[in-house]
Amino acid sequence: MNSLILSIGARFLTALFLLFSLFVLLRGHNSPGGGFIGGLIGAAGFVLYSFAAGVGAARSALRVDPRAIGVWGMALAVVAGLASALAALDPFTGLWLIVADLALSTVLVFDIGVYLAVFGAILTLVFTLEETL
Repeated sequence: MNSLILSIGARFLTALFLLFSLFVLLRGHNSPGGGFIGGLIGAAGFVLYSFAAGVGAARSALRVDPRAIGVWGMALAVVAGLASALAALDPFTGLWLIVADLALSTVLVFDIGVYLAVFGAILTLVFTLEETL
């Protein structure tokens, strides 16, 4: 598409979508949001950018193949889910690590994995559909 307003606006909106998706991701465990909806919001930003600038420009702005993002996200989610098996607990039981007043959990790692898996899957689907049409 050759709309000047869309091409300039998409640059700013993509960054805004990505920041908001990270906010939703990090807010999500105890409040509405999380990895799934955060991944959808982040992918929507790149979809908007691909509509404005083309799939080639969106792929180069992303710098990583979306399939690889999805695979790494799935691997991260599986590792987070099975980490409790190492502690002889039920699968997907939350484990916490406290480091200098910072609480890290397998729940957050799982949400990040879901975020990356959804982000990569949606972008793979949309980019493939746009390239074939």
